[in-house]
Amino acid sequence: MKSNRNFLQSTVSAAVLALLAGSAQAAISEAEAAKLGKELTFVGAERAGNKDGTIPEFKGGTPKGTRKLTDPRVDPFAAEKPLFSIDATNVDKYKDKLTAGQIELLKTRKGYRMDVYPTHRSCGYPDIINERTKKNATLAKLTTDGKDNLAAGLGGAFPFPIPKNGAEAVWNHKLRWQGLGRFEHYQTNFMNPDGTFYGLAQDQVTLMPFASTKANSPQDANDVQMMILNTATAPASRTGEIILAHYTLTGGTNAWMYFPGQRRVRRLPAFDYDNPIPGYENLETADQYPMFAGSLDRYDWKLVGKQELYVPYNSFKFVAKRPVKDVYGGLYPNRDLVRYELHRVWKVEATVKQGMRHMFAKRTFYLDEDTWMLLNADQYDAQGKLWRVMEASIYPAVELGACVSQEFMSWDLNVNRYMAENATQEAKPTDWLAGDEGRIDPKRFNSDELRRAGER
Repeated sequence: MKSNRNFLQSTVSAAVLALLAGSAQAAISEAEAAKLGKELTFVGAERAGNKDGTIPEFKGGTPKGTRKLTDPRVDPFAAEKPLFSIDATNVDKYKDKLTAGQIELLKTRKGYRMDVYPTHRSCGYPDIINERTKKNATLAKLTTDGKDNLAAGLGGAFPFPIPKNGAEAVWNHKLRWQGLGRFEHYQTNFMNPDGTFYGLAQDQVTLMPFASTKANSPQDANDVQMMILNTATAPASRTGEIILAHYTLTGGTNAWMYFPGQRRVRRLPAFDYDNPIPGYENLETADQYPMFAGSLDRYDWKLVGKQELYVPYNSFKFVAKRPVKDVYGGLYPNRDLVRYELHRVWKVEATVKQGMRHMFAKRTFYLDEDTWMLLNADQYDAQGKLWRVMEASIYPAVELGACVSQEFMSWDLNVNRYMAENATQEAKPTDWLAGDEGRIDPKRFNSDELRRAGER
């Protein structure tokens, strides 16, 4: 089994090969980049509101502040009431601001509704992230070898604030800034239509090497975008299972799993594309977590453009501490807890390339313009039928001075079930790391340490 050192050496080599395999796509001009911080925000959103005033001007978002880990999050919009609700009786009136997946849920899930609240553009970023993002506008590049890997760019920033194609927009989501890492505790709930569910509790440590403002190239982060160490803590039949995954910047994911019953570590042969996540009841593919984190090379990516959409936003009420049974039901989460707002989003369509395969022949992604977070996604089968519908949550974390997203839902329309991933309502608070505090030891993510971690 490779050590972490050998893995990092091999991935650095892969990064170099990626650069040699195809010339990098050209970045935008200095004149175009000059719009950032002016009519555009530093991450590329339109600063102005919309014509009818339902989307306000961007004024900087929620500033960074202090918060004790044990303090409940303060919802600044708790007193607001919905402007209106969308359900099966009026869905057609609002269909131009809804996704295909949202329309399907509204029309086919009895009692499903979307409560729409006033829009607040609460998501900004620290100055250093903004500054580095503006530099990336003329620096960051993808390879043109058909793989759409990251060829150049600064870490601790969004690579393509003014994207020219769908692949660049999706890389903004993959490299969205949520701090350098986090300690999180959550439960993944696999829901049945009758309201019963199976819950898998997990502790996870995440380190984002390329989120560091010290990384001035993919090589500075040893080609690693993200590393996760996930340990199952309940139920008893799953306790002690550990998954270690390294997500690279040059495509592909390397993963290992520790099986406590066998006291063995196995390299997972495939942890990308449409391979199912072990133990997830075939309800989530490897590249659906979180929302999308996979390789791009099997799809053609089309940047359709912007549109106004009702999306989950400022989800304080949804993520607040309460029993899981009060949040998640048989066919959908408690509608009294989910807040929707009108925001501008980038629409990206992914279509499987000729000669490639993936269980989702087409995917449609909707990325928030202020954060590049993927908030809604629709997945289609080879016959063009809507198969899986996904929706995320988003809220500002004052300790980062940025917005974060953890919880997301995925409905499988073929089996009439959904799963609630990364549910934190009953768990200990997530500890978000704003910078290079050194509180996460990179050695924890060494595959050779996995067995020892399982036996501790």
